[in-house]
Amino acid sequence: MSDRVRLGVVTRWVTPELVAAVLGRCGVRDKKPGALPAGFMVYYTLALALFQQDSYDDVAEQLVGSVPELSASIPNKSSFTRARTRLGPLVVETLFRELAGPLATVGLEASFYRGMRLAAVDGFVLDAPDTKANRAAFGGPTKNGLPAGFPQVRVVTLTECGTHAQIDAVVGGFNGGERDLAVAMAVSAAGMLVTMDRGFPGVDLWKAYTAAGAHLLLRARSCVARRPVRHLPDGTYLARMSLAGQRASHPGGVTVRVVEYRVDGGEVVRLLTDLLDPDSYPAAELARLYHARWEAESAFRQIKTFQRGPAEVLRSGDPELVRQEVWAHLVVHHCLTQVIMSLADDNGIDPDRVSFVKVLKHTRRSVVRQCADTPQKIKKFLAVLAAKVHRKLDNGARRLREADRHLKRPDSKYSSKHSYRVTTRDRQPTRRVAPKVITLLPAIVH
Repeated sequence: MSDRVRLGVVTRWVTPELVAAVLGRCGVRDKKPGALPAGFMVYYTLALALFQQDSYDDVAEQLVGSVPELSASIPNKSSFTRARTRLGPLVVETLFRELAGPLATVGLEASFYRGMRLAAVDGFVLDAPDTKANRAAFGGPTKNGLPAGFPQVRVVTLTECGTHAQIDAVVGGFNGGERDLAVAMAVSAAGMLVTMDRGFPGVDLWKAYTAAGAHLLLRARSCVARRPVRHLPDGTYLARMSLAGQRASHPGGVTVRVVEYRVDGGEVVRLLTDLLDPDSYPAAELARLYHARWEAESAFRQIKTFQRGPAEVLRSGDPELVRQEVWAHLVVHHCLTQVIMSLADDNGIDPDRVSFVKVLKHTRRSVVRQCADTPQKIKKFLAVLAAKVHRKLDNGARRLREADRHLKRPDSKYSSKHSYRVTTRDRQPTRRVAPKVITLLPAIVH
């Protein structure tokens, strides 16, 4: 009877046929008939991510509550844990890699630049339960040599800027650097223009992405590639980025183009790019493009704040199950992004205008009611959801808005006064603003 269980509208992409194919590829088979077969456990593991705040029993009720023969005989938590262990993390990771990829169609605003798909590489961390196994596997923040806070899983993603879709992802530990994890995704960025923040620039990463056929637009600190080698007509300049401890002229380095500018007269922003021709790739356009990197942060907010829940800790005490849980969150987020893109394409609206929270809530309802378990029911469900989306839209383009970036809560109510320097009276509410003014800076002759 568990074959009758589906994951609501998510079943449109995580089909029973795909689940069966992934299980076969990973060599996971049911050794004997039981209450928790592998196919059911794939949907259950994804449901744990979709209903992060609910217990094992509650999640099972959400899945099988509409099937009377199953709702009366839900196994206990230990049975689910053993079944998750049998399933392992590889199945869910493989499922993610089958689904992941860019979703923007040609012509979607803010998704392409001169034929290159815009993407961003960035990372975030998720808190895991504080067990010896999790701390040994992932590590975590420390203070004075002692553990401080939860063990943390580090996730680095290659995100499509125009849609928030995850193109690739790598899961590691807190003690591992984001740059090393980012290098592993270089092949997936072929043909794209990839943006990254100032923590990523490095010769190894640069060579990995350019060798894979990707182009780069990275923010850099003032000490990186700081000496001009050649000044260009538009005020940008070429410089050499070398390995730590090597001279700029060392053959192991790379040549980069440096673009410097200010936003509304603020601090100097330095960008490094391999797009060396100032006529084909004007500096003003590159400066405006870098802002798209923040779309990765918006995608992370969808996962961490809305889907997982603010400050929620993952539920798994074993490192392999933690990895399984992280991959499940990535699968669910990509499917929700697919729902948003489907609604946007079918109704001729920008995907940024579709509420992620609204889609998340309705997707959860589709699971509880098992009202979208066939292609026909899924189509009907999306039509109803599209009508609800239209009611939330106003006319015209969305106005630019801005909110102050301040620490909302202290790290601890027992910490010293220095841990909460910003007072609430210094903050302004979210407000409408005029477009940002970007001022290019001429190269300084050293």
